[in-house]
Amino acid sequence: MPNSLTSQSCAALRDGAQIPIIGFGTYELDSEDAYNAVTWALEAGYRHIDSAEWYENERECGKAIMDFCRSHDVPRSSVFFTTKLKENNGYEGVTRSIQKSLDECGLGYIDLYLIHGPIGGRTARLESWCAICEAHKSGRLRNIGISTFGIKHLQEILDLCSKESLPLPSVHQIDLHPFQVRSGIVEFNKRHGIVLEAWAPLGYVAIPKSSSKQRIISNIQVFDFELSDTEMQDLDGLDEALVTDWDPTDCD
Repeated sequence: MPNSLTSQSCAALRDGAQIPIIGFGTYELDSEDAYNAVTWALEAGYRHIDSAEWYENERECGKAIMDFCRSHDVPRSSVFFTTKLKENNGYEGVTRSIQKSLDECGLGYIDLYLIHGPIGGRTARLESWCAICEAHKSGRLRNIGISTFGIKHLQEILDLCSKESLPLPSVHQIDLHPFQVRSGIVEFNKRHGIVLEAWAPLGYVAIPKSSSKQRIISNIQVFDFELSDTEMQDLDGLDEALVTDWDPTDCD
């Protein structure tokens, strides 16, 4: 990732794909609110939209993306769309969920598809990854990854990939911020070439969220300052393992 960042900066994934370092989150946005917020985000300069099966707004996100692309005469490929698997419910169930997300968003393919969490047990997690890898192989899922996984969950996936010659995760989305630095998980991901994506981050792919047009715009206008090494050290000292939402990183 370059030292000097802009709203259009990207991080390189393991296969050479580029993921915009600032995305727009859509949690708890539905129907018209989701459509309007995504439209405002795209107009403000965001080129990465983050949704999920759980959020029940994939259709609105996809429609906003396609309408924006048509009205601005830009290709669908100019917008990076992420969505996530709601439940680890077996190979066939996950395959159905993937197809449902593809049908809902109407974008033709999904740029990044994540397992939303490790809950469900080891067997269910591994079956989910196998189903996701199959859809990735077909080109329907361009990049694949996980969300809110602990180190033991990550290691299970890596062991499976090594044994079955499956693709490794490209992205790990997790709660990261100055009060929850997760040093062990961060180092594990870096060691294995997995890009970190966070809800409240510094130095990772960021996913801010708002339903306010003005805040959507202001959230992307943050590239006009830099922090000194001393300031970064001060921020590192704030860590208190604060959990701001659900945290299944230590589940079975």
